[in-house]
Amino acid sequence: MVRYGKEHKSETRRRIIETAGRRFKQDGIDGSGVSTLMKDAGLTNGAFYAHFASKDDLVTTAIADQLKAQAENVVAQAAPGRAGLEQIVRGYLSPQHREMLGDGCPNAALLDEIGRCTETTRQAYTDGVLILVEGIAERMAPEDPTSARVKALSLLGLMAGTLQLSRALTDTQLANELLDQGVDNALALLDAGQRV
Repeated sequence: MVRYGKEHKSETRRRIIETAGRRFKQDGIDGSGVSTLMKDAGLTNGAFYAHFASKDDLVTTAIADQLKAQAENVVAQAAPGRAGLEQIVRGYLSPQHREMLGDGCPNAALLDEIGRCTETTRQAYTDGVLILVEGIAERMAPEDPTSARVKALSLLGLMAGTLQLSRALTDTQLANELLDQGVDNALALLDAGQRV
């Protein structure tokens, strides 16, 4: 029997989390069984329980990981201030993001299912969203991010809902017009209450 070191176990766990995050966003949580998730990771079903107590455990971990990645790779990498906010909005509400379901935003892909998940999963989601919102709020009001927290959450809700609706439409022209209007609405929200 071959024994693997802690590093191998950690790398394997990371691979499962990352592939599960993509699969959940692509096919939904309920549409992604353990056997499919493990096949995506290149592992057997039996290896699953060496890393996770249950599918719910993996769902919680994958959602937290996806939101952390979004905070680090999108929000934290955007330009400072208003320019960064516009960069986030335009990238989020783009036809390219709409088409990359498995590699896109976990909010737009999974919101309807997360609301029906366990309390632990919903708490992990809440914690992850608050990190995203804090990053957005820091760009909205660097001097007092707490004052912009609800506005940042509203912006996230507007963007996720617009992206979800755009993905559901079969009329590509209408879906693109919706994204364009979503950008206008999001930028108007950003500018609401700002002194000129």
